[in-house]
Amino acid sequence: MRSVRARAALGATLVVAVALIGAGLAVLLVLRANLIDQADLQAEVAAREVAGALATGTPYEDVELDDDEDHPVQVTDEEGRVVLVSKDLRAVTGTGATGVTPVPSASAGATPAPDDDDDGDDDDQDDDRSRPGRGEVSSDDPDFSDGTATVDRTTADYRFAAVEATTPDGVTLTVYAGAPLAAEQEAVNTVRGAMLTGLPVLLVVVAGVTWLVTRRALRPVEGIRQEMAAITASEDLARRVPEPDSRDEIAALARTTNETLTVLEASVERQRRFVADASHELRSPIASLRTQLEVAEAHPELLDLPGAVADTVRLQVLAADLLLLARLDAGEKPGGGTVELGALVREEVSQRTRDRIAVAVEVPESGAFEVNGSRGQLSRVIGNLLDNAQRHAESSVAVSVAADGRGVRVEVRDDGAGVPEEERERIFERFVRLDDARSRDDGGAGLGLAIARDVAARHGGTLTVHRADEGGAAFRLWLPRPA
Repeated sequence: MRSVRARAALGATLVVAVALIGAGLAVLLVLRANLIDQADLQAEVAAREVAGALATGTPYEDVELDDDEDHPVQVTDEEGRVVLVSKDLRAVTGTGATGVTPVPSASAGATPAPDDDDDGDDDDQDDDRSRPGRGEVSSDDPDFSDGTATVDRTTADYRFAAVEATTPDGVTLTVYAGAPLAAEQEAVNTVRGAMLTGLPVLLVVVAGVTWLVTRRALRPVEGIRQEMAAITASEDLARRVPEPDSRDEIAALARTTNETLTVLEASVERQRRFVADASHELRSPIASLRTQLEVAEAHPELLDLPGAVADTVRLQVLAADLLLLARLDAGEKPGGGTVELGALVREEVSQRTRDRIAVAVEVPESGAFEVNGSRGQLSRVIGNLLDNAQRHAESSVAVSVAADGRGVRVEVRDDGAGVPEEERERIFERFVRLDDARSRDDGGAGLGLAIARDVAARHGGTLTVHRADEGGAAFRLWLPRPA
């Protein structure tokens, strides 16, 4: 039962079985009710025929009865005594009396007792009023009951109808006439037997068809599973799972799986390049620092202390950048605090008084430029943009803060050579330098802009580069305002 096919086949079989059993019971109940209604009608017709004959004054011995086996008849008087029965009736149950032998009683031609008009018992008057009049048959619906009758040594089940009639002499008789239930029982048994015979066969067919259909439907899933297992075993993320031509959920699963593999392949490739580039970038300052220390150990007078400090600082900055990128790749979310970008820009610029090129600040005094995020990470973004601008500027760098729609825009401009249009996306990749001829000590590791864009994206913003009015590059950082 661990198989989807098995569970689907079992579930479908159980649902169909419950539905068929319910439908079968309903059919049997309706069929039985209809057949009983027919038996009631036959019994009522037979009883009213006999009651009509008695109501007209026909003597008991002259009353014509239908076929005894089909419609056995028993007639009782007001005192419950049997006055008339079918010829071959040997025993009966379910009627007013169990006797099958007529006893002496007032006959159809007997003189009735005089009517008593004086005040009498109220119950007797109520009973008289409920009886049919002389020479009449009751028009009320007859009472029906189930019973048995033995006719000429044959016992069967019958449906009896009770109809009252009053003879012209004032004798009220109750006629019980039966209709056989053998046809009803035979029909119900036949239908039930057909259902019991056909139900297992139908359930087997349903289970088999469900199994085959489910197996065919899940065949692409098995192909996807096998290919995923092969990819896992080979660690070859360039492979893709087969996509069926159908437009169903399985095809959507295959497409989503391939999209996931594509993203995973890109992520793994990016991670590999990151590790390789990081190793390469770390190798240079570490090797330089080691060389200086070894020379200093052998010749202390040749120690280049400023160079060692510079290499150490560069190594420290590179390590910090790599750790920040690792945290961003791990999905680290920015803090939930509020940062005023105007104040943050002024603070960052105020720490650059000794830089080669001064930075002009354009921040309105009356503006409120608050955003949600991490103050440390946003400060790092602005610092990286200013470092990049000062590195490439000829004589001027400017930073401005302004409202922009539902967010805040920070723009850093310089008057350098600018960024070629075809390179404006590549510069945000990690370890990318457009000026490869420049030394690593002057050009950095190529992580500043990559970190800046990643942090902006984590804060729900964007970072793009355009051509500045001064002719150089204009980096635009946009961050959304608090909701």
